[in-house]
Amino acid sequence: MSKEQILAEIRRRLRRPQESLQAAQAALEEALQQKVRGPMPALPPDAQGLRERFLAQAERHASCCERIASIEVAPWAVRRFLDARGLPRRAVIWPSLAELDWQGAGVEVAARAAQDADLVGITACFCAIAETGSLMLCSSPQTPATVSLLPPTHIALVPASRIVATMEDAWQLARAELGMLPRAVNFVSGPSRTGDIEQTIVLGAHGPAHVHLLLIESA
Repeated sequence: MSKEQILAEIRRRLRRPQESLQAAQAALEEALQQKVRGPMPALPPDAQGLRERFLAQAERHASCCERIASIEVAPWAVRRFLDARGLPRRAVIWPSLAELDWQGAGVEVAARAAQDADLVGITACFCAIAETGSLMLCSSPQTPATVSLLPPTHIALVPASRIVATMEDAWQLARAELGMLPRAVNFVSGPSRTGDIEQTIVLGAHGPAHVHLLLIESA
């Protein structure tokens, strides 16, 4: 039995017609639009200030960052990073990034979900949050979640125009652009870390140990 059938049966037994459900959904949407936000930190009012805040916060979380002029040069920036870290020029990427000229840059890519043997995962992001230096990633067949979670090195392409001020702004953008939220929404704030053992911070315990951000100035 599908989810729709189950919900329809529940409504029937509760004697709730479809019209009342639609009215409740409309009331919920109105409440979300009118919700008053709580206290917010002082954040830059302009786009350039938000970029600088995002980069500073990302580096504070142990991400490394590089500015690039356009998304077209991203494959070459990825190659430089891999060579500098002594990593092979191979990566698993989001299928949505497959059209970039990876072959021209000499980087072998596989456009699929990540597997255990993958050392590098390359993604974009739905948006980035200046307040915390975090990425918001929304899963889909073109943007599988494992690419940012499984490989020990995660490289993310971040369009400067997709930097928002706060997490509240990120959720508002998702509701406006996506309508229905995806199966998984992940927030990435630097490498994975834990302090479970003697309160000693260890990177890469539950995900990537290295996060490299490529801020695309023109995107």
